[in-house]
Amino acid sequence: MLALAPGEVHLWLAHYDRIDDARELDDCLRLLSESERAQMNRFVFAKDRRRHLVTRALVRRTLSRYLPGAAAEWQFTSNEYGRPELAAVHANAASLSFNVSHTHSLIALAITAGGAVGVDVENVVDRDVPLEVAHSYFSAREAGALARLRPAEQPLRFFEYWTLKESYIKARGLGLSIPLEKFSFSFPAEHEVEFATHPELGDDGDRWFFWQLQPSDDYLLSICVEKAGEATPRLVLQPEHPPAMPGGGARLRRASRGGRPATSRHGVDSAGTL
Repeated sequence: MLALAPGEVHLWLAHYDRIDDARELDDCLRLLSESERAQMNRFVFAKDRRRHLVTRALVRRTLSRYLPGAAAEWQFTSNEYGRPELAAVHANAASLSFNVSHTHSLIALAITAGGAVGVDVENVVDRDVPLEVAHSYFSAREAGALARLRPAEQPLRFFEYWTLKESYIKARGLGLSIPLEKFSFSFPAEHEVEFATHPELGDDGDRWFFWQLQPSDDYLLSICVEKAGEATPRLVLQPEHPPAMPGGGARLRRASRGGRPATSRHGVDSAGTL
């Protein structure tokens, strides 16, 4: 069984478009519940069915690395805003928090103990950038900073803000009931991110810690975790599935001030390839 220290987040990545072995996909299917299979079959396109299949199997198998229980036996529930959680029928279910995000071919799963966690991943290459929504969904500070950049720099900065904002509202578990313009991110130094909330939210921004990284050149990913007391948050990158290509791997872009370096299971690198 894998252990999670207080304030530690484990990140698991899977590329579902690279998983095409029929036996592996059959093994994934056997893990799904009847309702998960029914939901999968409602997708019209094969790629969406595979994404759903691999996502659900990844969650189930990964949970069994941390808690006693067979992958096929996990039961899930959702809060009133749709955030998935382990059902209370499982022993120690409340001790573990997880969150999932997917875009195009990449699935990201973040797991922590003792606090909330949110993750968001976006493809920054193969999609249009809706810059016009910044004035509606970003804070005035963020929208102004975005507008002052050169046009060529704006698309990536848009997704830097967007993934951080999504990771926060997912960690809160309140969906879009949290006004996106009522909290703000800034980048005071090359590898740092700062976070501020409006008093209307009734939330202390200092209780959250953020990382932002690029799993590859095509993707940008942000994680938000609730701090566990005085422990300094730590991010652990688990091996990708299938494995990253030679010379590939996630690169840490920035983190909240004072954070420890992101680590892989076989090394440490604060801002390079892991």
